[in-house]
Amino acid sequence: MKKSSLIFCFSLLFFACKETLPTEQKSELPNIVFIFTDDLGYGDLGCFGATDITTPHIDRMAKEGIKFTSFLSASPVCSPSRAGLLTGRMPQRMGINSVFFPESFTGMDQEEITFAEILKEKGYRTGIVGKWHLGHMEKFLPLNQGFDTYYGIPYSNDMESVVYLKDFELDSIQVNQRFTTKTYTEKSLQFIEDAGENPFLLYLAHNMPHVPIYASPEFEGSSKRGLYGDVIQEIDWSVGEILRKLEEKGLMENTLVIFSSDNGPWLVMEDHGGSAGPLREGKQYTFEGGVRVPTLAMWKGKIAPGQVYEDLATQMDWFPTFCKIVGAEIPQDRAIDGRDLSTVLFENGTREGKEFLYFMGADQRAYQEEGWKVKRPFGGYQGSPGMKAVAPHDTLLFNLKSDPGETQNLAKENPEKLAQMMRAMDLAVQQLGPLPESKIVRSPSDNSHYEYLKQKRQKGEN
Repeated sequence: MKKSSLIFCFSLLFFACKETLPTEQKSELPNIVFIFTDDLGYGDLGCFGATDITTPHIDRMAKEGIKFTSFLSASPVCSPSRAGLLTGRMPQRMGINSVFFPESFTGMDQEEITFAEILKEKGYRTGIVGKWHLGHMEKFLPLNQGFDTYYGIPYSNDMESVVYLKDFELDSIQVNQRFTTKTYTEKSLQFIEDAGENPFLLYLAHNMPHVPIYASPEFEGSSKRGLYGDVIQEIDWSVGEILRKLEEKGLMENTLVIFSSDNGPWLVMEDHGGSAGPLREGKQYTFEGGVRVPTLAMWKGKIAPGQVYEDLATQMDWFPTFCKIVGAEIPQDRAIDGRDLSTVLFENGTREGKEFLYFMGADQRAYQEEGWKVKRPFGGYQGSPGMKAVAPHDTLLFNLKSDPGETQNLAKENPEKLAQMMRAMDLAVQQLGPLPESKIVRSPSDNSHYEYLKQKRQKGEN
């Protein structure tokens, strides 16, 4: 064989081998994959106690990473919780106290700084797939909040005019939600594939299991908990596909993967609404079932496997944590309420700060400090199609360490502790300073024309 032929053959072999090798990133900065579910309950995952839903891929994250058992969302409803996650700030500081609607003309202010903006300045390729829910008008959309790409439903999937947006453009009017989880997974895998040599942030925000719930045909009937369980098992499949793609590209040792939920389960939806497990109440309430969310993080070689962190941590903590990991400065021109979790993740340490203010909307309703929780008196709620009935109660005091289900009111037998907690709560509220007015998310329609016609017809009948 001629020398030139040998060289040609070796060249072919070289390039063939090269194509099978994992992708190598030049940057030492880690990739970040944040998988966010909607209305997932504390009791809906195998690693958090579910026996009628199988979640092997999510359970793998618990085995190979860290499981947070006292992880709190910024709010018990969608939009405020997402604002808190992305900015590291209490949503009340932004006037985001309720959920936005397709008819909303407001959204999260562009002046707010998201962790996508922080990472983008460090050279990250940033993408969001899924639910945004922080304003659907162009100036409020993800591409104006630090993301390079966006694909998904810009608000909740039960709202009118459900559409997919691709960046700023309408992609499809005909949305078949049976395939939403699969669609989001495919778009996420493509984003990872296209990231190239740059470090990337993927924020995968599932619309499921927020109602109306749908599973693709492959997962219908797959669980012991009916359609809701099928939906969760498909989300678990999605997590598995993301992990498989990272492994395929040789990125597991350079990628922080996080799994969490925006708030607790929507219990009024009954068998379509999930389970809070051992916790009290769910979405829309400041009992633990509404705010405490199942949360996991893994990073091969960086986070020691099988850890369980039982102390307080919050969704707002990811912002300063990401800043720490990538060496970015935390903004000094605004209050950042989250705390850096890097020592918890990488050093078996503890989070600085043991207190948390619970808000429902603009109402401050509870406070936690050193594992104790006090709740202000509540007049109760008779219930509605969208909100579970809750009985009225006087001031409540719980020891969450021994009673995470908030079953034993210790107020009467611990008057000194109650007084101390009330003082601490009032001081924490005072230290917040003045808060902005709530953003108007839904203006009432003017129905005076109907009243006019009604009165006119009544006069005619007389």
